[in-house]
Amino acid sequence: MARRARFKFRIYVAGEALNSVQALANLRSICLIHLPNRHGIEIVDVFKQPERALADGIFMTPTLVKLSPSPATRIVGSLSHLPTVLQALGLEAVAA
Repeated sequence: MARRARFKFRIYVAGEALNSVQALANLRSICLIHLPNRHGIEIVDVFKQPERALADGIFMTPTLVKLSPSPATRIVGSLSHLPTVLQALGLEAVAA
């Protein structure tokens, strides 16, 4: 049986801004349902680490970056439209 890929995410948020809070909650829900025990989430608060966001080319928040598995993907927004988010992250087959 093939080993299932581990997903690594980095999400850039703007403190406790509503869209950032919603995006993080939506990402955690997606991971809980579709990637239980096979995901990692790194949170970067651009208010606390503005230089990191600029160095990483992040100009809008919230921004989700799927680091692995390849290909890397970026999604901007609250991650509220689940079918689109799953498709962008390559999780349609995993969700089925």
